Amino acid sequence: MNRVFLLIGGNLGDRTAHLAQARTLIERHIGPIEKTSAIYETAAWGLVQQPDFYNQALEVATALQPEPLMQMILKIEADMGRVRNERYGPRVIDIDILLYNDLVCKQPLVTLPHPRMQERRFVLVPLNEIAPERQHPVLHQTIRQLLDAVNDDSAVKKI
Repeated sequence: MNRVFLLIGGNLGDRTAHLAQARTLIERHIGPIEKTSAIYETAAWGLVQQPDFYNQALEVATALQPEPLMQMILKIEADMGRVRNERYGPRVIDIDILLYNDLVCKQPLVTLPHPRMQERRFVLVPLNEIAPERQHPVLHQTIRQLLDAVNDDSAVKKI
């Protein structure tokens, strides 16, 4: 089984219920969730004039390879009502692949590890909770080290 770290989040509607629904669909279609972080309320990143997000990191065991995994994630998002109108815009659900084993790849549908995870406090704080010693396969630093060095000072608050 492959070890995958995902970040789920959203800022529209019942944020807690949407995260719970996403976890259920991930377990049903992708694989068992091995670890979950707490849920964090985080300021919007990129397009900041929108409601705050709820985010949560997950460690998932999956038999899916990266591209089929991303296709399933896109299907889950669409089934939950995700509409892609604008980059960084508000959304019911967002599911990002952060790490996939120690794989480094750039394919048409997926880039691994996530190319901007090390820049975002809202990613690193929940990921650090479940995998502080996990090493970034390109930067060769642990998640804890990346969090300690991140320049992003946006608010990330445990719910």
